[in-house]
Amino acid sequence: MRPDGPSRSVGSKRTSTLSTAEKDRLADGQFAFPEERKEPLTDARHVRNAVARFNQVEGVNDAERDRAWERIRSAARRFDVELGEQDWRQLSHGGKNR
Repeated sequence: MRPDGPSRSVGSKRTSTLSTAEKDRLADGQFAFPEERKEPLTDARHVRNAVARFNQVEGVNDAERDRAWERIRSAARRFDVELGEQDWRQLSHGGKNR
């Protein structure tokens, strides 16, 4: 296993992915958006992915985004991921259904 999680080959790329069964076994608290079970925070790659896809999560309000951002920041510290933004509002806009 790689230090930042299991990897799978996709074409010629190697990616860190979770199968549906693996996601189903995760506790709600391991997701940025636990009620929607969106954006798992299980390793550095998933933390970076959660930031990149943050504004794509639909059907959540600003308070839920605030809590999700705190979970992402906590996971970023745990997995030594440097965040350039202090607040999710600093991310590129274009999110859905905010």
